[in-house]
Amino acid sequence: SELTLFQGGCHCRQVRFQVQAPQNLICWQCNCSICNMKQNLHFIVPKARFRLTMGEQCLSQYSFNTHRAKHFFCKACGICSFYIPRSNPDGVAVTVYCLDKPSDTQPDFNVKIHQFDGINWEQSMNECSISNLSKL
Repeated sequence: SELTLFQGGCHCRQVRFQVQAPQNLICWQCNCSICNMKQNLHFIVPKARFRLTMGEQCLSQYSFNTHRAKHFFCKACGICSFYIPRSNPDGVAVTVYCLDKPSDTQPDFNVKIHQFDGINWEQSMNECSISNLSKL
């Protein structure tokens, strides 16, 4: 489908990004320990469609368990607006709530939510096509 350029960032706006994604976003709600605590609703794009435009020096990284997922958050406000997911190490997961609100300069978008059972990660990976989302 046709791609749209979205902009977004953290709460204090020190971290900013651009992402190319369809206007009809497929978002994932995961119940793994970190996504559940953050109430993270995210969509996944190939790394080539994500660009950090400001604030790289403001980012801190957190990883745990297998250390394959890389969670980046703003050192000032603490918001994790994107991360490199374990399911898609060749992609970027963008927190949908961190996209700028629709306006004259920011396109509107629709969200369809899919569930991912992160508690049973390996089984879920075998049962869904989430890993295809980071492919061009």
